[in-house]
Amino acid sequence: MTGTARNIALYPWFKFFQNLLFWQATWFLFFQSELSAAHALLIYVFYDIATTALEVPSGYLSDHVGRKFTLILSGIAGLLSTLMQGFGSEFWIFALAQVALGAHIAFASGTDSALLYESLEKEGRADEIEKQELRAWRFNFAALGLSAVAGGAMAMWDLRVPYFASAVAFVVLTLVVFRFTEPKGTEMAKCRAFRLDGLRAAFKSPVLMWIFALSALMYGFSHLPFVFGQPFIFSALDGLGLAGNAPLVSGGVTAVMMILSILTSWAAPNIRARLGLSGILLLAFGLQIGLVAGLAITGSAFAIGLLLLRMVPNSLSRPFIMARIQPELPDEVRATYLSIQSFVGRLAFAASLYIASASASEVGTMAYSEIRWILAVYSLIGVVALIALAIAARKQTI
Repeated sequence: MTGTARNIALYPWFKFFQNLLFWQATWFLFFQSELSAAHALLIYVFYDIATTALEVPSGYLSDHVGRKFTLILSGIAGLLSTLMQGFGSEFWIFALAQVALGAHIAFASGTDSALLYESLEKEGRADEIEKQELRAWRFNFAALGLSAVAGGAMAMWDLRVPYFASAVAFVVLTLVVFRFTEPKGTEMAKCRAFRLDGLRAAFKSPVLMWIFALSALMYGFSHLPFVFGQPFIFSALDGLGLAGNAPLVSGGVTAVMMILSILTSWAAPNIRARLGLSGILLLAFGLQIGLVAGLAITGSAFAIGLLLLRMVPNSLSRPFIMARIQPELPDEVRATYLSIQSFVGRLAFAASLYIASASASEVGTMAYSEIRWILAVYSLIGVVALIALAIAARKQTI
């Protein structure tokens, strides 16, 4: 097996261990128990600011130094973030941990997909990119589902335990990365010149710019249920006198959420064939907006069921977005472009969360009345954006 063929075989396992995030279903509950609702929101802002600040530099590093080296840095940063959160007790330690987590995400963002596409290209299998992205997506969500339910159970014992379990996963992730081969060889890592004309061409492409805008918006709307889902579950269960079970319920909800996403990924190719690329992407964005609006309308325990659909739009969009834009980008700017795309989405979402945190309680848990107002505003913005994107899509072939 060649080095790039091994990259293709290992890539789904890289995504699997990267997403064994045992803390994902309980992180807000943990920070809310240690700090306050407002500080818990601000902690997430630290993560988004760090990721945003490092997005473009990490893409530049990936394009100039190499994919493998950048992914090694990503794995080490992820490990540090889990250890700091597991052992931390002060706000500033948690904030630094979020900076490390942001570095992990930024260094992997775009670089992982670039490594996959370039490995396929070197093997003469570039036409498999959509198929391979979907395959990796299933490994991704299988890991998220398993770690969510396991992490929720761990958190019933102690809210810090899921972080230590994730630390073990990051160790294995880093070992997997060491098995990767640089897809373009040493000439890519040492001799590649940064070409602004490649980026200019990408930003002049109507198709790429339409997808750019959609991706930035979908990033924020995908993360809204992630940020507000846990306090929403806590609030709903508190009304039933079951608040103490919030970690376990949150883990179970997240696990079912990921199972639904995997099932959706199997149906996604047929939906794409019927609706076309722009049709399935607009459908996915519309589902995101509908989910956020639904959570804003009702605070009953029945609305917890809406959270099960959170990752369905991602299964209908993310693999197809990556498969569509990869062939349009030259190798020397591929990771940089993808990083800029993530940069804009994260920056916009971080800014909106900072504004939202001003309306959150400075002490205690976040009440549903606060969540409702915030999500209603997001829903209105989403509807306006969806209409604008649909009009733009009619004027060109995506």
